[in-house]
Amino acid sequence: MTPTATTGRAPVPAAGTAHRITATALRIAGVVARRALLLVVLLAVVFAAVELLPGDAADAASERGESAADLAARRHLLGLDRPLWERFADWMTALPTGDLGTSAQGQKVTDLLADPLPNTLVLAVSAFVITVVSSLLLGCWAASKPGGRGDRIVSHLSTAAFAVPEFVVSVSLLLVLSLWTGWLPAATVTGGDGRPATWTMLIMPVLALAVPQTGWNTRVVRGALADQASAPHVEAAHLDGLPPHVVLLRHQLPGAVPAVATGLATSTGLLFGGAVVVETLFNYPGVGSVLAGAVAARDTPLIAGVVMSAGAVISAVLLAADLVRHATLGARA
Repeated sequence: MTPTATTGRAPVPAAGTAHRITATALRIAGVVARRALLLVVLLAVVFAAVELLPGDAADAASERGESAADLAARRHLLGLDRPLWERFADWMTALPTGDLGTSAQGQKVTDLLADPLPNTLVLAVSAFVITVVSSLLLGCWAASKPGGRGDRIVSHLSTAAFAVPEFVVSVSLLLVLSLWTGWLPAATVTGGDGRPATWTMLIMPVLALAVPQTGWNTRVVRGALADQASAPHVEAAHLDGLPPHVVLLRHQLPGAVPAVATGLATSTGLLFGGAVVVETLFNYPGVGSVLAGAVAARDTPLIAGVVMSAGAVISAVLLAADLVRHATLGARA
């Protein structure tokens, strides 16, 4: 193929471009389908797990001295006398329209999650941003001093941070920053809009979520950069006399992006799981308290609504990580 007269470059075949676009679209569709199927299976497991718990929503709402006839009438009103598969099918059929069903208290699940879910998203996103920034800074700093004192310190601290559960971090923060020093409020107080009254009430819950995930992702970043250190283009950059920080940022870090993106995406699910514990400890008005109350009340639609909302967010982040990894590896191919 001869170069064009205007640009001096060979034109890119339209058929090849269309093929790559089609292949990418099919790959995305396949990933979305797999994530959706996995979410459906997870929701089915949620319905089955609640069914296996002792008692049901009618029992949880019963009062002392209530007759068996009254209990049976409430169970019929809630649809609990119907087969489990039928209730699950009805819930899944309404899901594409955005209907998450009706709770055992007779309220729409979407209404019950309208305030707590955004609060949890604020908490999780804030912790995620801190995790990304901190792990990249610490991982790059440790990788710039391989085998040195700083590298060893970061390695030990990151391992310790990841090994400590969120509730231990939460209790430690409460002791130090609230009970001993009085710098921050121990519990979250909500305003009239259902949000935390002041931004300072977010500090401890966010840190409690971010610390363990920062520890994990720092090790991921450090390991990915170490793997890239022996790559031919990185060694060539060193031989060319480029400064170490330039080699790290321009040659090692881009190659580490796929592994780093995967680690950070995995942390999303852990952040949502940890939020249930952290929100309970700090009295934070998120889905954690809603989920705890729903489990106690055996409220299957509300539990499924929380799982569906969290699962959708996690699936979106995992999809984004897949796209980043695909784009990075494709660019290097």
